[in-house]
Amino acid sequence: MNGTGYYLRLECVRMLRDPRYLALGVLAPIGFYLLFSTLFGGAPKEPGQLGGTVEIMVAMAAYGAIWGVLSATGPRISQERATGWVDQLRALPLNARQVMASKLAAGMLVALPAILLVCLTAVLAKDVRLDAWQWAALVPALWLGSLPFALLGTAIGYAVGPETAFPLSYALYMAMSAMGGLWVPPAKLPASFLHVADLLPTYRLADLGWAVAAGHAPGWADVAVLAGWTLLLGGLAAVAYHRPRWGRRPVLPVSATGAVSVAGSGDMG
Repeated sequence: MNGTGYYLRLECVRMLRDPRYLALGVLAPIGFYLLFSTLFGGAPKEPGQLGGTVEIMVAMAAYGAIWGVLSATGPRISQERATGWVDQLRALPLNARQVMASKLAAGMLVALPAILLVCLTAVLAKDVRLDAWQWAALVPALWLGSLPFALLGTAIGYAVGPETAFPLSYALYMAMSAMGGLWVPPAKLPASFLHVADLLPTYRLADLGWAVAAGHAPGWADVAVLAGWTLLLGGLAAVAYHRPRWGRRPVLPVSATGAVSVAGSGDMG
């Protein structure tokens, strides 16, 4: 396994051992699915509409995936910057692109447990049944569609300090989830909210899954909006990564004898 593979594995293991990620990114979506599907999943559906248990399954799978990628990037990157871990990575045989790619890949990978476990819960607890091709399309659609949120987390991680990264990530997560129809079915949102939801990546991510669960191909509007957010947030992440790090700890040069030299340090006397 090369250096990139080892680093990617390290990032995934660290996230899967994080109790905050497990609680908010895995257990919470499962618990919310069981709660909401029990309260609202049995409501009669109109012709052409998804059943409540299926609609809520997709929404909660998207909800968990979004927090998985956000928590694996934003707060974690910011904390690593503050502790100097980002500078220590310079000693590894990895360039900046490999580190960034590994961060994004780890964030994407830890989105899978929420998607898979929410779907499994729906099958076992609520007897949700889809065709094999729908399952095969649903999971990758929700997974790949979470990329914009990984880029959002990366931008946050490199732009703000650790005191701000977690509350900012969580606030954006909750606001976009609420306005994007993950908490309330989009058909029940006020008209003004529905216009906003159409532009949000949260709604478009869930709509990808709802289309597949209904037996349709994903709509071009969903793909276009998610692609637009991916480009926008990717640009913001690149700008945040390359901006001057005023608070970064200096890396002291090491001489051939192993002694740390500090230019211009003067008499320590």
